[in-house]
Amino acid sequence: MGLPATMEDPIQVIDKKSKKSKKAKKSKKEKKDKTSETASKPVTEALTETVEEVEIKEKKVKKDKKDKKKSKEDKKKRTHDDTTDGTPASTDASSSGGRVVEMMTKKAKTESSGGAGRDFYKLASTLENATQAEIKAYRQERTMALENVPVDIRPIRTWDEASDSVDAKLLSYCRQFPSPTPIQAQAWPVCLRGLDMVGVARTGSGKTVAFGVPSMVHIAAQPKLGQRPADRGPIVLVVAPTRELACQINEVYVELGAKVGVKSVCIYGGVPKYEQKNMLKGGAHVIVATPGRLLGLMDEGDLSLKRVSYLILDEADRMLDMGFEPDMRRIVEAIPTANNRQTVMFSATWPKEIRELAGEFMKNPAKVTIGSDDLQATTSVTQVVEVIDRNEKDKKLTALMKKHHNGKNRILIFVLYKKEAPRVERFLQQKGYKCGAVHGDLNQYQRTEAVDKFKDAKQPILVATDVCARGLDIPDVEVVINYSFPLTVEDYVHRIGRTGRGTKSGHAHTFFTINDKTLAGPLCDVLREAGSEVPDALTAFGYAPTKKKEHAMYGAHFKKDDDMPTKAAVKMRFD
Repeated sequence: MGLPATMEDPIQVIDKKSKKSKKAKKSKKEKKDKTSETASKPVTEALTETVEEVEIKEKKVKKDKKDKKKSKEDKKKRTHDDTTDGTPASTDASSSGGRVVEMMTKKAKTESSGGAGRDFYKLASTLENATQAEIKAYRQERTMALENVPVDIRPIRTWDEASDSVDAKLLSYCRQFPSPTPIQAQAWPVCLRGLDMVGVARTGSGKTVAFGVPSMVHIAAQPKLGQRPADRGPIVLVVAPTRELACQINEVYVELGAKVGVKSVCIYGGVPKYEQKNMLKGGAHVIVATPGRLLGLMDEGDLSLKRVSYLILDEADRMLDMGFEPDMRRIVEAIPTANNRQTVMFSATWPKEIRELAGEFMKNPAKVTIGSDDLQATTSVTQVVEVIDRNEKDKKLTALMKKHHNGKNRILIFVLYKKEAPRVERFLQQKGYKCGAVHGDLNQYQRTEAVDKFKDAKQPILVATDVCARGLDIPDVEVVINYSFPLTVEDYVHRIGRTGRGTKSGHAHTFFTINDKTLAGPLCDVLREAGSEVPDALTAFGYAPTKKKEHAMYGAHFKKDDDMPTKAAVKMRFD
């Protein structure tokens, strides 16, 4: 049966469709290839351009480096021509000194700045124009020794030279003194730069003002205190070993704070906590504290150190002697590292233990030493050592009182044991002298009252144990009498340091008996270093080296040598 004329053969239809489909696919493929070829051309060109640009940039960088290197060499050559061994080569010393400082300032500030918002040091024009020789002579005259102190930091020789860095109101407090003491002159610019610092200076050298004024400048640059417990402060924390020293430091801060609206609170043990807690509730910029009470209030949640950015450890060597090292570590650990803390440490000596502590607590600290790292008596005190029989002490004391006391001048008498203090006090009162005492058997109120009466000269004679041997800053103590020799020569030096403070002179008279003979040799050394007379009766005891005490609680016990082998402990049992 044939197909109608209008209908096509199905096989032919399928062939046509197949051919048409193949043709369409071929056309589509050709169009795609063409598009791809067109698109790839600009990409290739763009890539070529990028490579060329990179080559140009590399050439430019190499050229810049070359120019920079050449510029640095030229600058170095000019600096070498201008200076020789750190001193100006030009005959115009004043002009050259200024150029040297100007060249060194930028580099020193970049390398040694204490951090953002902490550099308040501005070099006075008189210091900028001073020659290196003048600055060197000033330091040598005041026996200053510096380590790790930037070259552009120069000592502030007059109060006017600090006027660009320190508030005029703070300086008005300082102007009651004729000029900065050596430790103040060099510590101020170091602390104002924002650097960590170790200050080694004898007692009575003006250390409180040395760290107090720069810390006040630091406070002024910080955000204001807030109402939340963590925002109430303190910003500055001062830690001191004894209640007496803490109170005296706080007195200076109260006077300075009154000038610029800064609140200071003193916290210490021996008195009820509730009064100190109430003072803390209102917030404080500065807290001066002894370690034990400080940690106690922290543990009870009444005090936070989250705002502290300026830490001062005063008489650090004394705190180690008294066994406060674990407490000091806890205090430092409680200050957030994010605060970028500035730490200032003062010590009368620079033993290995203090060096290790500074290495742990401080960042690349500058060190300022006035005098010697070793403990030595000041030359402003006339020292007299009298070798006597111990039964002669009362008789000799009576003779000294007649010789040195005029009824008004202050005399400080040191005894060794707290039971001795009230006995000597009663002995002198029976002789008609106005006398008080401070010792460990008295509560804090009684101790404070006795010290205040001594300061006011209501009781111009004070008998004290070594609890007052360091830190007491009482002006115009004319005479110190060592009724009993202390357990160490270190304590002897700190005792006699209560007189001859600042620029004043003083007198120290010491009773030495056969019971003290093991300390005869070291005492002779101290007397010779100070240029004092060494009695023949003292040298007759010979030289018996003694070791320093580690802890005040146990007296002069032996300190373990680093290279000395230790014997293992043996456990003993008792049946």
